[in-house]
Amino acid sequence: MNAIACPLLELVETPADLRALPPAVLPRLADELRSCLIGSVAESGGHFAAGLGTVELTIALHYLFDTPADALVWDVGHQCYPHKILTGRRARLPAIRRRGGPSGFLRRDESPYDAFGAGHSSTSISAALGIAVANARLGRDRRAVAIIGDGGLTAGLAFEALDHAGATGADLLVVLNDNRMSISPNVGALSECLRDRAGTGGAAAWFEGLGFEYRGPVDGHDLPALLAAIGDVRSRRGPRLLHVVTQKGRGYRPAERDPIKYHGVTPFDVENGTLTGAGSAQPTYTQLFGDWLCEAAERDPRIVAITPAMREGSGLVRFASRFPDRYFDVGIAEQHAVTFAAGLAAQGLRPVVAIYSTFLQRAYDQLVHDVALQKLPVLFAIDRAGLVGPDGATHNGGLDLSFLRCVPGLTVMAPTDGEELRNMLHTGIGLDGPAAVRYPRALTTAPAPGAPLVTLPHGASEVRRNGSSIAILAFGTLLATAMDVAEEIDATVVNMRYVKPLDARRVAELARGHELLVTLEESALAGGAGAAVTECLAARGLAVPVLNLGLPDAFIEHGTRDEALADARLDRAAVLAAIEARRAQLEPEVETGPRRSFGSFALGSALSRARLR
Repeated sequence: MNAIACPLLELVETPADLRALPPAVLPRLADELRSCLIGSVAESGGHFAAGLGTVELTIALHYLFDTPADALVWDVGHQCYPHKILTGRRARLPAIRRRGGPSGFLRRDESPYDAFGAGHSSTSISAALGIAVANARLGRDRRAVAIIGDGGLTAGLAFEALDHAGATGADLLVVLNDNRMSISPNVGALSECLRDRAGTGGAAAWFEGLGFEYRGPVDGHDLPALLAAIGDVRSRRGPRLLHVVTQKGRGYRPAERDPIKYHGVTPFDVENGTLTGAGSAQPTYTQLFGDWLCEAAERDPRIVAITPAMREGSGLVRFASRFPDRYFDVGIAEQHAVTFAAGLAAQGLRPVVAIYSTFLQRAYDQLVHDVALQKLPVLFAIDRAGLVGPDGATHNGGLDLSFLRCVPGLTVMAPTDGEELRNMLHTGIGLDGPAAVRYPRALTTAPAPGAPLVTLPHGASEVRRNGSSIAILAFGTLLATAMDVAEEIDATVVNMRYVKPLDARRVAELARGHELLVTLEESALAGGAGAAVTECLAARGLAVPVLNLGLPDAFIEHGTRDEALADARLDRAAVLAAIEARRAQLEPEVETGPRRSFGSFALGSALSRARLR
């Protein structure tokens, strides 16, 4: 860690140590905590600007509440780094989001001070209400506090929890950390309501109308005022809301000037804020999506884009600038985003919903009921599909193929590279029904300059390599791994392209011409693309051995993307080993049984390869 003198902070290993300090030294502790945070994240990278804004608030909450008996439920986790420092994880913070280091979010199995796990937004009020009601039922004299940002408050889940909490009379404190930001500047009418800083109308009236006792707004960087306000609401009972105003990026000038850029960072130079290791000569799938969307919008005035508060993460910055009247940031409101898109499509527009795989989980009913059931032409651009690396289990997009494949009428595609991504998006936007293109958080190859867009045949795969007795059916980004392995074992490789509709003709052809089919996908095995292949074979009465390789029935931990792939046994070495092991199992069977052995199958395979086009 960057060498920073923090003599007061060194005395604080747990919140109990913090509570032993006199109030007069807490402002100095805040300065040291902020310096520690800056130095640590400069070394490790990670979520940054939000935590800078919650230093004083974190100190005040742990100082006045008896944590961990009293539960602090932090929303999302972006703002939780100061909390981690004060709860025994200061020495490990430089390893945050790395293999073996702390998570970038909240985890109950990491610390007893993480009262409730979080990585997605807007869960804190619901969870804290549950804790408060449980405390009452169990006769425990403990407090429950939800700390939620004004960005998190835009989600329907937060509204539902406020509505319920206000009616229960539960002993719940909600601390609203209002910094006018989500990752991007906050949006929506509620954001305007919160800007009433007088506390006599607007926010006060709205929260009191929901059954909450309102206090604020309070300067979230004035520790004496913050301690007084929290002490006051702590002494009361029932649903209370404390409105705290903070500055995202507080105390580090580059982050104050550009809190969006410094929301999440790679390692950087503390002196000047220069980020290191952030650039690459290769584009990302996200960047290529953003480029395609701008080009498509130039050609077709019906195209509009919707994002649930992920303008930067989903690659929409340029589109938002060029087509501001066709760009809709709906806040952290995934359900609304999808049904809003359905309404736009019902009137003849061509909406593109840019959304992370794990965030689409929150809008599944809307995808089914509002889009697919009505056969509306909504294109879902699903980013962060597969393993994301440092963000870990909460953001690994491993379930989308399983929950999308079963939706009637939905076309599902998985590109292998940048050029195919563009062609799939182009194909999807031209369909008369809903379509989804899922792609990872990863670098890819750039399309050739001036390469024309191609409409891909619906449900058609392509053979990338002809081999002998084994065929690898690759879905999406693991095609390169399949090709590498195939060179080692002389396997046929097919880029399946479509998860739905599956190229059943090709699957049957491969089954008749090979002794073993291997499916390879960066998605859950249960119900995924490999399962589609085995269902297809069973339906056609084709009895050929199948090896399904994909994400296991487990949550993959944070680390690099390569480490995550290795954990999932989807790196080159593990894929090759799995195929060799399965082939070894089959060899005795085919040598003694009615089927031909791998060696004697060479002639039949050669004949089948001639038919694979």
